[in-house]
Amino acid sequence: MTTKPAARPTTPNFSSGPCAKRPGWTPENLKDAPLGRSHRAKIGKAKLKLAIDLTREVLEVPADYKIGIVPASDTGAVEMALWSLLGPRPVTTIAWESFGEGWVSDVVKELKLKDVTKLHAGYGEIPDLAKADPASDIIFTWNGTTSGVRVPNADWISATREGLTICDATSAAFAQPLDWAKLDVVTFSWQKALGGEAAHGMLVLSPRAVARLESYNPPWPLPKIFRLTKGGKLNAGIFEGETINTPSMLCVEDYLDALNWAKSVGGLKAMIARADANAKVLADWQAKTPWVGFLAKDPAIRSNTSVCMTVVDPAITSLSAEAQADFAKKLVAAVEKEGAGYDIGAYRDAPAGLRIWCGATVEAADVAVLTQWLDWAFATTKDSLAKAA
Repeated sequence: MTTKPAARPTTPNFSSGPCAKRPGWTPENLKDAPLGRSHRAKIGKAKLKLAIDLTREVLEVPADYKIGIVPASDTGAVEMALWSLLGPRPVTTIAWESFGEGWVSDVVKELKLKDVTKLHAGYGEIPDLAKADPASDIIFTWNGTTSGVRVPNADWISATREGLTICDATSAAFAQPLDWAKLDVVTFSWQKALGGEAAHGMLVLSPRAVARLESYNPPWPLPKIFRLTKGGKLNAGIFEGETINTPSMLCVEDYLDALNWAKSVGGLKAMIARADANAKVLADWQAKTPWVGFLAKDPAIRSNTSVCMTVVDPAITSLSAEAQADFAKKLVAAVEKEGAGYDIGAYRDAPAGLRIWCGATVEAADVAVLTQWLDWAFATTKDSLAKAA
């Protein structure tokens, strides 16, 4: 298709983080933010506690799990868990993309733990989850943002496990069902599936994780922003909205707005359905489009949020890896130049191609229009390549 499509997406933002704002968002939604006030004032504490309570309600977090607002987005939340909890048991790391590999690096190179079993797979694939030792602490991402691969479920996690499961769920929370009974530590950020603004991360702890914190002292120093206990007991204030460092109350207000929107559309079930519907638009398009394929070939492990795709046209795949990457970049640039889709290129460490965010804040109609522009961009970029040959 070399004729430009007649329409453009109403919201052409398809970044995998920070993600698209929720439909109907305007800065006016943040007018009640207590700017210029202390987060420790009554109003600041109330907003932060409300953020925790609404998170529990929308995500359907069990009542006996603790929810805390912690520094440095999802990365900060994961690091707090790794540095505070690991050490007393062997560790199994499960990674199949760049962010998961980052946690492996921290465990091995920074914490220097010795008894570590690494289960790895390449982009588009997933390791053999059945090999995860239930006697070990298990670290994994629920959804690999840079590969478009997610775990199919939590059936592989033992209900009678001895170790803890530490799950980076930042691109899964609010879009995929999390099996809380199988998860001891869950982390995510405001700026992923809810389209909030970056600032703090969320740390969810099971009773088993709390028990570990209160019975184990890591042998390494812990920076102040990592400390989850005080006097050998869980620092309860963190899980009531008393943040370790100063949060942006503007970002807090934006998170509250996103949570209230999630409630208004039907809560977690509706949010998952919206993400599924968005991903289905791409699946239906791919099924009838010969030039594009999914990085994750197995639908059972394919993400419904960070959907990763590759160019499979023989004329392109016959090129060198460098030329294929250049083609993908030009295709993406053509779409962005037209204002029809932003931030849709593959992650820098991933195979060349597309990464299109399909979380619940995205509208299916916008995804459908985007596919028209992708077809146009592919045709025009391929024509240009042929003329230059």
